[in-house]
Amino acid sequence: MAKVQEGLYYSESHEYIRVDGNYGYIGITDYAQNALGNVVYVDMPEVDDEVEAGEEFGAVESVKAASDLISPVSGTVVEVNEALEDQPELINEDAYENWIIKVELSDTSELDNLMDATAYAAFCAK
Repeated sequence: MAKVQEGLYYSESHEYIRVDGNYGYIGITDYAQNALGNVVYVDMPEVDDEVEAGEEFGAVESVKAASDLISPVSGTVVEVNEALEDQPELINEDAYENWIIKVELSDTSELDNLMDATAYAAFCAK
């Protein structure tokens, strides 16, 4: 069973966001990294790029498949997790610690469209 972390927001495309003030750390869930298998490459946007809720912002490639990353919120990329450039497998080790991008949120009400941990766990169990 994939682990679901409390206190995060989840999307149906298996991204999570951890909100800290007006910033959000976006990554893929434990469920997603499990389904992908060994992650070998993470395609990330540049700092200052705009991301839109529901739009693609990058991709994660594994030995099995490539999967688009869909932003759960809109905002501006303020940081990318550079450790993943050399060690993409960190996502497999701990998907929740190894976020992919940090964004400055442009509309916090978009968080209302996402699932909490309980709803996401039920979604994954289907």
